Amino acid sequence: MKKWKVVVTDWEYEDLRFEQAVLNDESIELIPAQCKTEEEVINVCRDADAIINQYAPLSQRVIESLKKCKVITRYGVGVDTIDLKAATDRGICVANVPDYCVDEVSDHALALLLSWSRKVTLSNKYVKNGVWDFKVTQPIYRLRGRVLGLVGFGKIPQALAEKVKPLGIQVIAYDPYIPEEIAEKQDVTLVSLDELCQQSDFISVHAPLTSSTRGLIGKNEFSLMKDNAVVINTSRGPLIHEESLIEALQKEKIAGASLDVVEGEPISSNHPFLKMDNVILTPHVAWYSEESAAELRTKAAMGVVDVLLYCEYPKYLVNKEVKATGQLSETESESRYRVFA
Repeated sequence: MKKWKVVVTDWEYEDLRFEQAVLNDESIELIPAQCKTEEEVINVCRDADAIINQYAPLSQRVIESLKKCKVITRYGVGVDTIDLKAATDRGICVANVPDYCVDEVSDHALALLLSWSRKVTLSNKYVKNGVWDFKVTQPIYRLRGRVLGLVGFGKIPQALAEKVKPLGIQVIAYDPYIPEEIAEKQDVTLVSLDELCQQSDFISVHAPLTSSTRGLIGKNEFSLMKDNAVVINTSRGPLIHEESLIEALQKEKIAGASLDVVEGEPISSNHPFLKMDNVILTPHVAWYSEESAAELRTKAAMGVVDVLLYCEYPKYLVNKEVKATGQLSETESESRYRVFA
C-alpha cells in the first residue's frame, strides 16, 4: 500500500491531536517537525506528499526542492509564508482556513475599539497604582455618531460592521475588490483609502498581507487622519508602516493605536510601543478561542485529506489557477465540513 507522507512544518500547540484525528488513515504517515529555516524545511519536506504549515518559510527555493508535494495547507487565513507563484507553477494546491475565526477576530477588534474609547486599559493602570480619578482618562468621547473605517471588507470586517451598528457608529470601508452591492447590503459606504483616513475616528485594518499591501498605512495615510483618530490592527503587523505609526503617535498626529499584531513578533523588549500609554497591545491573540483553534487545526488537516484521499481540490483552495491542469476533481467535501457550519 502506498504511504502518503504528510509533514507539519511547525506548530505552536501542545500536541497534534486534531490533525492526528483527521489524518488517522493507514495510508498516511504524519511527520511532526519544528522547522524555522528554509534548510530545515527542505530536509524534512523534500519527499513529502503534503505539508501543513504555520510560520516556517515555504519560499521559492523550498518549493522548488519538493519532489512529490501535491498540497500545502496553512494554519490561518493569510498565506504570506508561502510563495504562491512557485507553488502554482509546480501544480501544488495551496489552501488556507479563511472562516475559522470570523467571530473571534471581529470580537477582538471591537474589544480593542471599546477599550480605547472608554480608556479601560488606562483606567485599570491608574487604579492599580492608587489613582482613583476619572480626570486621568480625559478626554473620552461618546461613541454614537463616530465613524469606523474598515481597511478591507471581507468576512471579518463585515462581521465587525454588524457588531458596531447597535452602538450608533457609522461604517465606511476601503476595498478595491469588493462589489458595491455587498457594501450596500450592510449600509456601508465604499470610499478611497485617502477618504477613509480623512473621515474616520477609528480605522480598523483587515487586509491580507501581500507585496502590494505591505506598508499600506504609512506616512501619507497618517498625515490625512484626524488628530483624535485611533488605528486598530488585528490582521498583520507589516500592513502598517511601523516607523510612521510611532512618529504619528509621538507627535500626536493621531490619538492612539490598539494593536494585536506588530511588525516583528514577538515584540522586542525595548519597543517604543511598550512605553506609550496611548497604545494598547495584545499578543496576536485575536484569532483564538478553544473552538476556533480546534476548527483551524481540523480544517487545515482536512485540506490534505481532500487532495490525498479523495483526489479533490481542497475546499479552501487559494491558488485556483492550478485547476487548469485538471489533475483533481471539483470538491464534493461539504458534508465533511458540515460539523463547523
